[in-house]
Amino acid sequence: MKTSTIETERSAVPAEASKPKAKRATNKSKPAKKAAKAKKAFGKTAAEPSNKRAEVITMLKRAKGATLAEIMKATSWQAHTVRGFISILGSKGGEKVESSKTEAGERVYRIAK
Repeated sequence: MKTSTIETERSAVPAEASKPKAKRATNKSKPAKKAAKAKKAFGKTAAEPSNKRAEVITMLKRAKGATLAEIMKATSWQAHTVRGFISILGSKGGEKVESSKTEAGERVYRIAK
Protein backbone atom coordinates (compact mmCIF):
# COMPACT_ATOMS: atom_id res chain seq x y z
CA MET A 1 0.00 0.00 0.00
CA LYS A 2 1.39 3.26 -1.10
CA THR A 3 0.85 6.40 0.92
CA SER A 4 0.87 9.78 -0.57
CA THR A 5 3.27 12.49 0.51
CA ILE A 6 0.45 14.58 1.93
CA GLU A 7 -0.55 11.86 4.39
CA THR A 8 3.00 11.38 5.58
CA GLU A 9 3.43 15.11 6.16
CA ARG A 10 0.26 15.26 8.25
CA SER A 11 1.33 12.41 10.43
CA ALA A 12 4.67 14.13 11.12
CA VAL A 13 3.01 17.23 12.63
CA PRO A 14 2.00 16.89 16.30
CA ALA A 15 -1.72 17.17 17.07
CA GLU A 16 -1.32 20.23 19.35
CA ALA A 17 0.49 22.28 16.70
CA SER A 18 -2.24 21.79 14.12
CA LYS A 19 -5.01 23.13 16.41
CA PRO A 20 -5.46 26.90 16.67
CA LYS A 21 -4.80 28.24 20.15
CA ALA A 22 -7.83 29.48 22.00
CA LYS A 23 -7.63 32.99 23.40
CA ARG A 24 -7.92 33.34 27.16
CA ALA A 25 -10.88 35.27 28.32
CA THR A 26 -9.85 38.25 30.38
CA ASN A 27 -12.11 39.84 32.92
CA LYS A 28 -11.38 43.52 32.67
CA SER A 29 -13.59 45.33 35.11
CA LYS A 30 -13.93 49.06 35.19
CA PRO A 31 -12.85 50.41 38.60
CA ALA A 32 -14.84 53.62 38.19
CA LYS A 33 -18.11 51.72 38.02
CA LYS A 34 -17.18 49.55 41.00
CA ALA A 35 -16.34 52.61 43.09
CA ALA A 36 -19.62 54.26 42.14
CA LYS A 37 -21.57 51.15 43.12
CA ALA A 38 -19.71 50.92 46.42
CA LYS A 39 -20.47 54.54 47.28
CA LYS A 40 -24.14 54.10 46.44
CA ALA A 41 -24.31 51.01 48.62
CA PHE A 42 -22.61 52.82 51.49
CA GLY A 43 -24.92 55.83 51.23
CA LYS A 44 -22.34 58.52 50.51
CA THR A 45 -22.20 60.52 47.32
CA ALA A 46 -19.28 62.33 45.77
CA ALA A 47 -20.87 65.65 46.75
CA GLU A 48 -20.60 64.85 50.49
CA PRO A 49 -16.98 64.20 51.32
CA SER A 50 -16.42 62.88 54.82
CA ASN A 51 -13.42 63.72 56.97
CA LYS A 52 -13.83 61.64 60.09
CA ARG A 53 -10.49 62.77 61.50
CA ALA A 54 -11.58 66.41 61.56
CA GLU A 55 -14.97 65.44 62.95
CA VAL A 56 -13.40 63.54 65.87
CA ILE A 57 -10.95 66.36 66.62
CA THR A 58 -13.84 68.84 66.72
CA MET A 59 -15.68 66.58 69.16
CA LEU A 60 -12.58 66.28 71.36
CA LYS A 61 -12.10 70.07 71.47
CA ARG A 62 -15.50 70.62 73.07
CA ALA A 63 -15.40 71.65 76.73
CA LYS A 64 -17.04 68.41 77.85
CA GLY A 65 -15.01 66.28 75.41
CA ALA A 66 -16.45 63.18 73.81
CA THR A 67 -17.19 59.70 75.08
CA LEU A 68 -16.10 56.55 73.34
CA ALA A 69 -19.72 55.78 72.44
CA GLU A 70 -20.29 59.25 70.92
CA ILE A 71 -17.22 58.94 68.70
CA MET A 72 -18.21 55.42 67.66
CA LYS A 73 -21.69 56.60 66.68
CA ALA A 74 -20.43 59.64 64.75
CA THR A 75 -17.77 57.76 62.76
CA SER A 76 -19.17 54.20 62.52
CA TRP A 77 -15.84 52.96 63.90
CA GLN A 78 -15.41 50.11 66.34
CA ALA A 79 -14.14 50.78 69.86
CA HIS A 80 -10.61 49.52 69.20
CA THR A 81 -10.36 51.80 66.15
CA VAL A 82 -11.37 54.85 68.19
CA ARG A 83 -8.87 54.04 70.93
CA GLY A 84 -6.13 53.50 68.35
CA PHE A 85 -6.93 56.78 66.61
CA ILE A 86 -6.81 58.68 69.91
CA SER A 87 -3.51 57.04 70.77
CA ILE A 88 -1.97 58.06 67.43
CA LEU A 89 -3.48 61.54 67.70
CA GLY A 90 -1.67 61.98 71.02
CA SER A 91 1.67 60.54 69.93
CA LYS A 92 2.06 61.53 66.28
CA GLY A 93 -0.71 64.08 65.81
CA GLY A 94 0.82 66.64 68.13
CA GLU A 95 -2.30 66.96 70.30
CA LYS A 96 -2.37 66.47 74.06
CA VAL A 97 -5.30 64.17 74.68
CA GLU A 98 -6.68 63.85 78.22
CA SER A 99 -8.69 60.84 79.29
CA SER A 100 -10.92 60.54 82.34
CA LYS A 101 -13.81 58.49 83.64
CA THR A 102 -17.18 59.84 84.69
CA GLU A 103 -19.07 58.65 87.76
CA ALA A 104 -21.09 56.43 85.45
CA GLY A 105 -17.88 54.72 84.36
CA GLU A 106 -17.77 56.10 80.81
CA ARG A 107 -14.42 57.07 79.34
CA VAL A 108 -14.28 60.72 78.21
CA TYR A 109 -11.55 62.04 75.92
CA ARG A 110 -10.74 65.71 75.35
CA ILE A 111 -7.96 67.73 73.82
CA ALA A 112 -6.13 69.85 76.40
CA LYS A 113 -5.90 73.55 75.62
